[in-house]
This record gives sequence, C-alpha cells and structure tokens, in this order.
Amino acid sequence: MLGFGAVRLRTDMNRLLSLLFHQGVLDEQFLQLQQLQDQTSPNFVSEVVTIYFHESEKQLRNLRNLLLDREMWDYCKLGIHLNQLMGSSSSIGAKRVRNICAAFRAAVDQNNRPACMRALEVLEHEYCYLKNKLHELFQIEQERVLGDTVRYPGAVNQQ
Repeated sequence: MLGFGAVRLRTDMNRLLSLLFHQGVLDEQFLQLQQLQDQTSPNFVSEVVTIYFHESEKQLRNLRNLLLDREMWDYCKLGIHLNQLMGSSSSIGAKRVRNICAAFRAAVDQNNRPACMRALEVLEHEYCYLKNKLHELFQIEQERVLGDTVRYPGAVNQQ
C-alpha cells in the first residue's frame, strides 16, 4: 500500500479513533498509551490491549458465574471483580466500560440483583463493541505498517 493507500489507511485510523472518542468509548488515557509506543516497541498498544482483553474476559466470566449462582450471592466477590475490571479499563482508556463498571458497582453496593443482571448485559455488550472496534483499529494499523515497509523497485513512496 504505497502512496495514497498509506494516506487512506492513516485517514481511516484517525476517523475510527475520532468516532470512538466522540462516542465516549475511549478517553485521553488511550492517547497516553499510544505515546508510549515507539520504534523499539512498535506493537506496544496492541500487546497491552490484548492482555487487557484476556484478563477482562476472565473477569466477565467470573462476574457471570457469580450472578448465575442462585444459591449464594457473594456481593463482596462481585465488587472485587468489578474493581479489577474498572481499574484495567481505566488504564487503557476504555471510558464507557469503566463507567458501566461504576454503575454496576453501585447496583452491587445496593444488593440489587436485577440491576446487577442488567448491568452485566450492558457491560458485556459494551465490552464486545470495544473489542471489535479496537480490533478493527489494529487491523488498519497493521495494513498501514505493512504498506510502509513494502518497497517496489522504481516506486515512489508518497506518504
């Protein structure tokens, strides 16, 4: 993807990021994470986010299992898992996921099981949206990086 292809991909990335910020999906913490990426660690952001997704899926599974246990509801454990998910979401700039965790935490603090179930559904939906959009962003970035590194004899790179 030389020349205009690289420009198009960069534009696509910027549009997607702008959309995610405008929707409140991401916040400035994500930009700070991006600033830590450089030539010595070109995949830093995607690696950190991949770890976040792996750990978050464990937390979501734990939350669902705790909520589905009809015999014993452990609000303390729910709070612990939510705090972990909220903290890690905050650290990568996942603003809406973090905010939903806070609302979920309020339902836990009130021992409100129906509100907790609704909050979990919203949280899972929002998490999937975040994961899909960041995956899309990283795919565009990979295409752009590959396009930047491919050189053809006689071709002019017009970035």
